[in-house]
Amino acid sequence: MLRRIAMRLAPIAYAGFLLVTESVLISGCSGTPALPELDGSSPDDASISDAGPRDASAPRDAGRDAGRDAGGDAGTTPPAPKLRFVVLGDAGEGNPEQAAIGSRIATVCADLGCDFVLYLGDNFYDTGVSSIDDPQFQTKFETPYQDVDLPFYVVLGNHDYGTNGAGLEWNKGPIEVAYSSVNPKWVMPSEYYTFDREDVSFYAFDTNAIFHSRTTDDQAEFFSESIANGTRPWRIGFGHHPYRSNGAHGNAGNYEGLPSIVPVFPGQAVQNFFEDELCGELDVYFAGHDHNRQWLSVECGMLHVVSGAGAKTTALEHRDDNDYEYSDATEPGFMWVEIEGDVLTGRFYDAAGNIDFESTLVRPSFGNR
Repeated sequence: MLRRIAMRLAPIAYAGFLLVTESVLISGCSGTPALPELDGSSPDDASISDAGPRDASAPRDAGRDAGRDAGGDAGTTPPAPKLRFVVLGDAGEGNPEQAAIGSRIATVCADLGCDFVLYLGDNFYDTGVSSIDDPQFQTKFETPYQDVDLPFYVVLGNHDYGTNGAGLEWNKGPIEVAYSSVNPKWVMPSEYYTFDREDVSFYAFDTNAIFHSRTTDDQAEFFSESIANGTRPWRIGFGHHPYRSNGAHGNAGNYEGLPSIVPVFPGQAVQNFFEDELCGELDVYFAGHDHNRQWLSVECGMLHVVSGAGAKTTALEHRDDNDYEYSDATEPGFMWVEIEGDVLTGRFYDAAGNIDFESTLVRPSFGNR
């Protein structure tokens, strides 16, 4: 196996975090580990609150345990729990690229361990689904990820709400919610919801509804109540639309390069939601919408990551707008994440299984926002 590795370490103290970046390029990797058997055991760390349908949990899969380190000796402090998951979006094409990514996710998770997948919207191009019996559930979800035996925590994108991506067919989002009752692998109890795993609270947002100023107040109230009751040290948000991006869609408030005086389409409502509700409250925010992979800077108190290359790619057009450690628009791919104690490690893979980039975010102390 031929390997070419370039590495750069750069600790940066920024906004209460320590960022340690490590860029890794590996080519010529080969070999496909066998998938582990998954036991479907009951959760011992997933939290189900009494808040109703906006709280989600799913059985822990043994995929993570295939890569979990052994516990400490008797009488010693046990190691911090590890949480490992995949992040990708904009994948609902049913094309060979999506199938290749699905196969590679299965391989990586068999090798390193995974608990679940965060699925970042635009799940069904171009106009969403028409019913829970829509064949697109088979061709654009079940078949491409048939080897990924993990729960997918799903959010909605603008294409999921139809109108060729304008996102105005409001009856279509609830269909994807209802599919949760058909396929337990698809976890989406509501258009927006929260769930806890290990040391992390996750917050799923319906950014298309925020974009069109439909449920903004409801989602703000949901988030405020959730963090007030939360006890997990890490807070991670995920939604379809980004706050910051070097891709063609660009930054919230200036999507598509449109001025803020143009109503709706620059995403001013998304920008306002971040700055009024999320800034200073989340540690990390994962988004799609732009079809590439980006590890951006810490801004408004959180790290921003775009992972929207689950089935296709689009150009990067705004590199000068945002600081970044890594941006790529050449290959479909996904992100694998591990959180252990106060350290988050993110790694971008391409469809061939090459590691394009790895970086680490360190929280110096929990709960001191």
